[in-house]
Amino acid sequence: MELADRAVGLLLTLISLSIFTYFTFWVIIVPFVDSDHFVHQYFLPLEYAIIIPVFAGVALLSLLSLFVGSVMLKSRKKNKKA
Repeated sequence: MELADRAVGLLLTLISLSIFTYFTFWVIIVPFVDSDHFVHQYFLPLEYAIIIPVFAGVALLSLLSLFVGSVMLKSRKKNKKA
């Protein structure tokens, strides 16, 4: 099982690193490149550099709040039974 855990960890690290590199290049480097350069075809418009992380953050906080709320409700039901 240790080998599978290492493989999953390596995969998650590589995915995170590639997303970080893509986003960093998109936000920091691309705005300084001429708009007719071929590299712009690989990136969304710059407005999405704000919209996507905000949406992901709101979704993450919403799911986290739902999880914490469900755990609190389940623990309250257990305390009433005891």
